[in-house]
Amino acid sequence: MKEGFFWGNSVSSMQTEGGWNEDGKSLSVYDIIEPAEHRSDWHTANDNYHHYEEDMDLMQDLGMNMYRFQVSWSRCVKDGTGAFNEAGFAYYDRFIDALIQRGITPMICLYHFDMPLALAEEENGFLSRKTTDAFLRFAYEVIDRFHHKVHWWITFNEQNLYCQPRTAFRISGYTRGEKTTEELYRIAANVMYAHCAVCNYIHAHTDGKIGGMLAYSEVYPHTCHPKDILAASAWDEFINTDLLDTFAFGRRSPMVEHFIHTHDIDTGLSEEDMQVIHEHTEDFLSFSYYASNTISAEKIPDGAPVNDWLNHGALNNPYIKATEWNWQIDPDGFRDVLNKMYRRYRMPVFPIENGIGVQEEWDGIHPIDDEYRIEYHRDHIAAMKKAVEEDGVEVLGYLGWGLIDILSSQGDMRKRYGVVYVNRTNHDLRDMKRVPKKSYAWLKQVIHSNGEIL
Repeated sequence: MKEGFFWGNSVSSMQTEGGWNEDGKSLSVYDIIEPAEHRSDWHTANDNYHHYEEDMDLMQDLGMNMYRFQVSWSRCVKDGTGAFNEAGFAYYDRFIDALIQRGITPMICLYHFDMPLALAEEENGFLSRKTTDAFLRFAYEVIDRFHHKVHWWITFNEQNLYCQPRTAFRISGYTRGEKTTEELYRIAANVMYAHCAVCNYIHAHTDGKIGGMLAYSEVYPHTCHPKDILAASAWDEFINTDLLDTFAFGRRSPMVEHFIHTHDIDTGLSEEDMQVIHEHTEDFLSFSYYASNTISAEKIPDGAPVNDWLNHGALNNPYIKATEWNWQIDPDGFRDVLNKMYRRYRMPVFPIENGIGVQEEWDGIHPIDDEYRIEYHRDHIAAMKKAVEEDGVEVLGYLGWGLIDILSSQGDMRKRYGVVYVNRTNHDLRDMKRVPKKSYAWLKQVIHSNGEIL
């Protein structure tokens, strides 16, 4: 890969940090979730709050030169709207310094689903403009405090999840209501306005770089039937292209705009808000990629909004294998996504999440033999290299997800993504020992050779 290519690791605060009630942190929606058979509470995670230097030493040894992490809103602002918590900001100040001392470039994510509990309960999360304004107050403060050390930013993790009903009402702090299509579009609009306002703030006040991020799951027609092809095309337009058009051009997809107009949907945005969106600029486009799907038109009920089609029409692809969680492994889809984003928008693209989640148990003696993880990352990195070397795509870097084991997005410690094992289970914290797996030595070789040795 080219000189200056970023190799690194991505995480969220609630899946990693722990320290849920320490040093003035107020509650987020995750802090009150009860444990279940296959779900931990979120109080300890992998205890990165107390182990971050150890984890950074491992990343440095691997050769990583970027770490994408989240600054927790609840750790830094009392109940999301109150006084700034100096102890919380001091923690991230030390954290950032520790990265820089190890030659690791920090990338900050400002929101990764963990809404301050008070704003969820009082304002219904991002359905309310008051929440949006409170987020911007927090975001601007983080930028003001850290922009002289941090030059890479994203606002919202996987922003297209806010236009999908199954996820939007869960990750936006929404706690009550009918979950209507208009509410869905209002949440997505508030999040987009906030994203664009942050972009404008960073470009006006810093020399930093910022890019929008989406969860890009390649979705193929299940068959060559024209209705399946149209369904896949419409899904891509509503879930991916609409967001990317707004990131790159400051305007929505005409197909989505037409849907909003013909269904008389009020997104709640003013003319001034729209001007913020139209005028904003971005420096790169970033995305997560794990798997692909297929969609069958005959499975989609009449009248279902496109935003919900995959929940009805998803079917397994018979040509590719899947993980034990039924995530279908598709490195060729990864290459295609890189190409589609770059060809259409001519902006640098940055895959900042990629990985495979597997149930693993350490025997206390031998490194875990995770050849399947080596194969997954090898195939995806090889596909990325083809996109760069054969297709001409400008790719900024490759960040794996949770490469030191963390809680899954559902709070399940059984689903492990790391090249480093963290010795805990869902209900037994054990000693939190960090133990490199077989894939650790392989990834170290890849990074130290800048992707030449796979």
